[in-house]
Amino acid sequence: MVNFDGIECEWPIWFVYMIINGIFLNKREQVEEYKQALESILMKDSKGEIYMPHYYYVPRDYLEDERKTPGSTEKRPMPGEVRHLWDQAVYAICQMMLDDVLKVAELDPIRRYLRPSERPKPNQRYSAFQGYVSDLAVQVVLVSESVRLQQLLATYGIRTQTPHQIEPIQIWPPSELVKAYSYLGASPKLGLTGRPLRPIGVLGTSKIYKIMGKTVLCYPITFEISDFYMSQDMHLLLDDIKSDLVFLSKCWKLHGRPIYVLLIREEMARGENAMNMLTMLAAFKHGEFENMRLQVGRLQSMISSGCIEHLDFLDTEDLKELQFVAYADDDTKSFLYKSLTDVSQIVLMPSEESPSSFRDFEKHSTQELTALTADCDSVEVMSNLLFVIRQREGPNFRLTDGTYVDNQIEKLTRHAAKTRKWSVVRLCSSALSKVVDSLAPSLAGLLVKGRHITIGVFGKSEYEISEPIRPNEAKEILYSYCFPYEPQEAVLQQEMIIHLATYCYTEPQLFDGILKVRLGWFVQAMKIELQNRFMDLPVHSLFSLSPYEVKQLIYYVLTCNQAEAETRTIYQKRILDGALNRVPLDFYECVWHILERTPGGIKCGANFLPQQPTLYDMTMYELKFSLKVEEMLSRIALPEYRQIVVELFMVASMILRRNPELQFADQLDIEKVIMEAFELYAKDNGLKPSADMMPFYSLPAIGKNGTVAYLARACFNSLLTGDILKQSVSNESCRLS
Repeated sequence: MVNFDGIECEWPIWFVYMIINGIFLNKREQVEEYKQALESILMKDSKGEIYMPHYYYVPRDYLEDERKTPGSTEKRPMPGEVRHLWDQAVYAICQMMLDDVLKVAELDPIRRYLRPSERPKPNQRYSAFQGYVSDLAVQVVLVSESVRLQQLLATYGIRTQTPHQIEPIQIWPPSELVKAYSYLGASPKLGLTGRPLRPIGVLGTSKIYKIMGKTVLCYPITFEISDFYMSQDMHLLLDDIKSDLVFLSKCWKLHGRPIYVLLIREEMARGENAMNMLTMLAAFKHGEFENMRLQVGRLQSMISSGCIEHLDFLDTEDLKELQFVAYADDDTKSFLYKSLTDVSQIVLMPSEESPSSFRDFEKHSTQELTALTADCDSVEVMSNLLFVIRQREGPNFRLTDGTYVDNQIEKLTRHAAKTRKWSVVRLCSSALSKVVDSLAPSLAGLLVKGRHITIGVFGKSEYEISEPIRPNEAKEILYSYCFPYEPQEAVLQQEMIIHLATYCYTEPQLFDGILKVRLGWFVQAMKIELQNRFMDLPVHSLFSLSPYEVKQLIYYVLTCNQAEAETRTIYQKRILDGALNRVPLDFYECVWHILERTPGGIKCGANFLPQQPTLYDMTMYELKFSLKVEEMLSRIALPEYRQIVVELFMVASMILRRNPELQFADQLDIEKVIMEAFELYAKDNGLKPSADMMPFYSLPAIGKNGTVAYLARACFNSLLTGDILKQSVSNESCRLS
């Protein structure tokens, strides 16, 4: 790419776009201006037919002249008489519009070029976009899963409806809507399978659907009972409800108001968070909640102002036998309390016994482990025993009571979730190879935001995800790269992917300077921060946190270096930025400038970044180059050392910018320069050379005795052994006065 630096081709199609734009905006002067410019560059082929070249280029012999004086050379059309299909199609459309054969309304039948207020009223049969809505109110329908729960909530002033009271309108689980949309675009004759079986977000579940003669609403995926344990954390559920409402209030752009079906299950009325739920529902009645406008009421009164979508593709003869299952009242559950306060204390606190690990039981035989399960009364020990047995004998092994080991693990998972023993829940879930809903879409969301993801345990091999993958592929990667080393991380990293994707959309500034999210290193940062805040907790207490606490810890890790800058030590800041792979915003440009002045390339441990063909094939601002630099840094074992490497690159770039006559003699050896800087520090402070660089990592970056000063001295020593760039030193600067 270096051959094209400073060279710009010309693309005639942009003249065509400006002509069409002028026609749409009724700007005749603009149309005439670009019409004349286009006519001057059209070509004729050997048959005398007029065509538009795909591009005009700078001949090789004139590249240097063009760099010195941009626009001074005469550009030539694309060689040959090859037509570029898109160019010729747009050119033909332009000519038809100029000849008044094609009207603006025919090219843009939905009038998107007009202001929303000037567009014709859309067909109410299908949802349609509208402009900015300044007074949007999210409509909230409170639905109790049973009459008994409805009566109990009424004693606290919370009015709800049951699915039976909403009839003939049906409430569907989101999975049924996914099933319905799987027939969208399906064609057996063409081999098309329709929409993939992927979750539908809160925007999709906030519409009213007309499906095969039925009026249908769906509750959000937030309330779906999942096989994964995250749905059993009440505190996380309340936080997700708030996030859904915030997202709707900010992103809803359709005609009509969104209808948010808040499904209240009896499990939500149990435990210590029951009062938090009541407080939130009571706040909804005031019409405003956390700067959002809400309208709580009966569903029947909200239908007229909702957004309606007709799924006409289901009204075919082939699908007339298709059946869907609506959500119904559930009065079968045990309801052994008369008020919510009666059950606020039913959650058991984790036991205070010394924690054990499944590795403590690996030396025992299967027979011994099976015998231990018969008399075990500890949830933690039982989970470890069952985990080891399943890994050895498989899912169909029978215990002493005749039950299958997988069934026993599933039962233990549910019990541990109710008693908030999250470490047990995660170990059992990983043993059963569970996968959270929306894992693949969350991975895709991070990729869309320009973040690559690596999955793996800290200090072990990692798998980099740089393109969207299917759910089964994500599952295979997680259980291949995490499970063998730290089983609980196979499910913990799934939680992290969901939360990180949410933060990346809602607060993208948290990811400034982070190109690659290395989940194993992120877990390490979370463990370190837990130790910093709670010195008496073991490292593995991370797995004992609830899913909501994990989400909060992720946010804290992303923000604490900025929010608590004055209270954190230099070492804490350095190790956290290194673990997050956070770099200055101009970091990759600085590495590029260094590489330009390093003929032998850059060596960092066993990794090597050559000057050529890197500079030849890439450009400074290209994502490919940034990923190449990250690949070079990915083999560094310690977060704090990685951050010192980042500081060295910034220092070296600054020195080279201020001294254009200098360059490195051959190769820039990062480890050698850092070690020399450490030796200079040890010498200045009367320390004996050692392998422990902890004192060096704890130095402030700026200052007379900071890391920047020592790195700059070591960098200058390496530079002064190199060459002086003759072209950078003028004759005038070498004269003696």
